[in-house]
Amino acid sequence: MTMTPADIATAPLIDPFARRISYLRVSVTDRCDFRCLYCMAEDMTFLPKAEILSLEELDRLCSAFVRMGVRKLRLTGGEPLVRRNVMSLVRNLSRHLGSGALDELTVTTNGSQLAKHAAELAACGVKRINVSIDTLDRAKFAAITRWGRLEQVLEGVAAAKAAGLAIKINAVALKGVNDDEIDRMIAWCGDEGFDLVLIEVMPLGELGGDARLDQYLPLSMVRAKIQQSWTLDESDHKTGGPARYYTVRETGQRLGFITPLTHNFCESCNRVRLTCTGTLYMCLGQEDAADLRQPLRATDDDGQLDTAIRAAIARKPKGHDFIIDRRRRTAAVSRHMSVTGG
Repeated sequence: MTMTPADIATAPLIDPFARRISYLRVSVTDRCDFRCLYCMAEDMTFLPKAEILSLEELDRLCSAFVRMGVRKLRLTGGEPLVRRNVMSLVRNLSRHLGSGALDELTVTTNGSQLAKHAAELAACGVKRINVSIDTLDRAKFAAITRWGRLEQVLEGVAAAKAAGLAIKINAVALKGVNDDEIDRMIAWCGDEGFDLVLIEVMPLGELGGDARLDQYLPLSMVRAKIQQSWTLDESDHKTGGPARYYTVRETGQRLGFITPLTHNFCESCNRVRLTCTGTLYMCLGQEDAADLRQPLRATDDDGQLDTAIRAAIARKPKGHDFIIDRRRRTAAVSRHMSVTGG
């Protein structure tokens, strides 16, 4: 059946595997004030500003997805809060929360700028945020992030907590780096009232040599070790993302696992990812992408944009092909994690 222009503008986004696309992750910048070992090369070359969508263009793109049934928007980077005037985008997008068209507007951040922005994020209707903290050891934190200061991040987390934001800590499990700190992280999150999500290293971007393999720690092993000290009760909690959750009985907080390698989470994928240049990736682990900047800038009318979005969703694959081993020494995907924001 041929879709009318009205259908194209408002009908829900359904991919070829009958999954409804209701979650859009938006990288508002490729820039970051950290250089985390598993995410970026230290000598990153960033995009020219002319290639980056304006905040007004990002608002228009996000609003098109909301019109087509996306119910959750997550702003990512790079580090989203280092983008100049990014709070104007948050304020504008919050209108969709007020209208009821959007269920949730949230942010993933490294926490470095939270002390400055936490109160306004809460005022705009952001209810919860994800903060990336891989270690509570100051020296290790400086080594992992290369440029980061743990004290600054913890000050930001405290400001977010004071503003009433629910906080989820994201920690990438790194073999030989923070694998001896998992118990400490669980206890700290329990004391602070934070949920914790552990993430396997993903093969995105070239880091040199066997760096990715050397970092890789299967979360199946981590969970077995955790269960020697903590009681993990099955949970049906879902946030729209790929984490599988347990409740830590001793703390009452949730513990999630994101396992793209040891347990593929693709069967229920409801997500697509938009870069700051207007490129739409239908799968984090595939190179296929759609250029939405051209139809966005071609005309003020959204007809071409809507058609391009639907054509892209029609190409969404069933799943990714992530693998890490010594036989495949190159990254599964050449772009760095910072390009699509995880």
